Amino acid sequence: MHRWYSGADGMGPADMNSLEATIESIGYWNNGLPSWRHACDFVATGALPEGAASKPSPQLLPANERRRAPESVAVALEVALAACAAAGRDPATLPSVFTSTHGDLSITDYTCATLASDPAAISPTKFHNSVHNAAAGYWTIGAHCMQAATAISAYDASFAEGLLEAMMQLAAGAEAVLLVGYDTGATGPLRSVHDCSGLLGGALLLSHHGKGPRISARLADGDADAPGRLGRHAGTNPMAPMLPLFDALAAGGSQAMLHAGPGRVMSVEIAHE
Repeated sequence: MHRWYSGADGMGPADMNSLEATIESIGYWNNGLPSWRHACDFVATGALPEGAASKPSPQLLPANERRRAPESVAVALEVALAACAAAGRDPATLPSVFTSTHGDLSITDYTCATLASDPAAISPTKFHNSVHNAAAGYWTIGAHCMQAATAISAYDASFAEGLLEAMMQLAAGAEAVLLVGYDTGATGPLRSVHDCSGLLGGALLLSHHGKGPRISARLADGDADAPGRLGRHAGTNPMAPMLPLFDALAAGGSQAMLHAGPGRVMSVEIAHE
């Protein structure tokens, strides 16, 4: 089952009680930082690894599918599988939440340009990959997962809303939930609308009582944290608003303030084991 919805400032009442979860494991991929271990080392030292892969290569997919998969799908599946592997969880058993600001902007640009110039030449494969829940679909098929998969877009509040959705699913009875945030850069005329670049993905495997940092989250008025090392490295990628949390997790911090809409933040308290 796939659920899709979008929104920008419909994230619940101001007096929402805090939600709690344990982060069992983390997946991460950004240009020059191809794993969570590399991300943690970068936060600690500022040094990038040598010879880092230039693009993700999700082993969940057969080789021919990996070659055809768009960047957005590749990075989402790469971090999702890394988080499952680090926690020793079977991907087939997990409900998932995939959140992305724009989906795949290069495919959107291709589709618009082709429709304007030669509509009959639209690639069926690229059209298939243009939907916002493409990554969730590839994930459930590749992982043979029959659990619910939710695809979310809420512009620059997308990660905060994805985290809210995942933690609400835990509160509603799910034993564990996989949260995946990802975005690509813009190409063509779309750059005039959102001048963004790079490839970024992050995944959190959340549960009730696993081992790992314990987080509690609530919505509040305020401003998000300024970018840390991971945020500055990711630059203008649309999923960069998730990075105050990843910077705090890598550095052993106790709090992160995530953008959750105009004048709103999701305050995340972190208790490290």
